[in-house]
This record gives sequence, C-alpha cells and structure tokens, in this order.
Amino acid sequence: MVDAPVHIRQLVSDRGFTRLRPAGGGVEFQVFAAEASDGAAVVLRTPVQGRFQFDPNDGHVDTRSLLRWEYVVTRHLGRLGFPVATPHELCLGEADVLVSEFLPDDGRGADQVALGVHHAPLPPMAPVAAHGLPPAQLLAQRMAERFAALARYGVNVPPGPPVEQVIEVLAARPGGRLLHLDVRASNLRSADGHVLGVLDWSNALVGDPAMELGRLAEYALVPDNGVDYEQVLAGYGEGLDLDSPAFWIYRLDTAVMLALLFSSNAAHTGLGPPAVDRLLAVHERVRRALAD
Repeated sequence: MVDAPVHIRQLVSDRGFTRLRPAGGGVEFQVFAAEASDGAAVVLRTPVQGRFQFDPNDGHVDTRSLLRWEYVVTRHLGRLGFPVATPHELCLGEADVLVSEFLPDDGRGADQVALGVHHAPLPPMAPVAAHGLPPAQLLAQRMAERFAALARYGVNVPPGPPVEQVIEVLAARPGGRLLHLDVRASNLRSADGHVLGVLDWSNALVGDPAMELGRLAEYALVPDNGVDYEQVLAGYGEGLDLDSPAFWIYRLDTAVMLALLFSSNAAHTGLGPPAVDRLLAVHERVRRALAD
C-alpha cells in the first residue's frame, strides 16, 4: 500500500482513481499522482502538516489559502493558453486537496528563452504571498524580517537595508504584472524543450517584471535549480537595466530568502555557508547602490 495520508486514500477511493503513487513535494505540500477512471493522469496536492504551518521565511503559512490561490490562478492562466497544470477540483474540508492535470516531463530541461515575461491579464484574486501589501512595502518588510531571522539562527549578518529607503526605490518602479517568482527545474514540465507547464504559484506576486529576472539571476547560481540565466535574458529581450539599485534589491530579496532557507533546514546545511557568503556580497552591492 502507498504511504499516503488517510484523506488522500479516501479521495482516491471516492473518485475511482487508481495507481496512487508519490510524485514529489516541497516545504508546505506533498504531491501524489493517480489515474482517473477515464485513464487521464492526475496529481493530488495536499499540505504536509495540516492547514497552518511555520516557515522560517514566511512565518505562519495558511496552506488552504495557497491551494485556493493555485486553483484560481491556474484556472485563469489556462483559459488564456498559458502552460499550467489545469486544475480539476479543489476539495476543502478537514484536509485540503487540489486535484489537477498531470503533466509529463522528459527530463531534458526547458527552453530557457521561453521563460521570459508573459504579459497576461491579472487573475481575479490577489496573490496570497502579497499579504495585502504593495510590492515595495512587502519586499522591504520581509527582507528586514528575514535578516533578523538569520541572526536568530546564529548567522552573523548585518541588518538589512533601511526599510524606508527600499520602499522609496521600489515604489518608483513599474508594476502590474503577474510574476511567478519560483521558476526552476522542479517547477517546470517540458518535452523536447517546449514548456508544458509552470507549476507551484505559491510565491507569485503582482509587480515589476525586473523582480522576476532578479530572482532568476540568483536562482541560476544554485546548480540544482537548472536555470540558464543568459538564455533567460535572451528571452526577455533588449532594454534591461541590470545594474540599477532596484534590480540589486530584487536580487537581495532572493539572496536573503535562500540564505535563511539553507541555514534553517538541516537537510541543506552544506548550502548554508555559501548562501550566506552570497547574501553578504549582494548586501554590499545594494549598500553601495543606495549610497550613490
């Protein structure tokens, strides 16, 4: 018997699904695959530890809100022809499950040029990760909180850049674009290089497209993420300002997130010190940019 939660096994039985098997997961969610009665492959995404969880980077996480957001945003983007896993059913109750289309992957990686910014109408629901804040305030506040959290984990880092100064710089940036902000190999499904689906929209925000590029620049430094930054840049086209204070602040937002993730998780202890070194380098770059 597959080692799956009782509610997953019950849902599989109730829907007449077969061939239940593990299919991955992450910090907040575990994922199972199954086969529907019509032969179509499906995935079942459910929280790892119940509705409310603690994450060092984000504090208390409401996984039900994240599943509801995932359902709304993928439904919205799928109707526009954007490559996502089509959601079939959102089951909310004592235990929550999102049932979606299963997307295959040939293991050869996605065409990085195709990962450029996509201009799509915004979904009818605000991203959960925004916490109701404008992007400038959100990033300034969460960076300050994450620098403080690193210090509590015993990591010797300076304070983050001044919150008000970060807000002033970022508030002047363009916005209004849907950003995924977690594009990496594990969240992509592809065949012959063609992107079949972009998965896991938990970190999505509405804001400046340069924020996405800043995140990808830092993700590319972690080999397991499978990001070819030069190819991604080719997909974004010309006219990119890659040395502005705002762009380095966006990179700092990612660098402090990665440093905290790797420093607080025993499974990633080897990645902690280099991530902290990288954070210090980006922090210094931001400090100089804000001083000019």
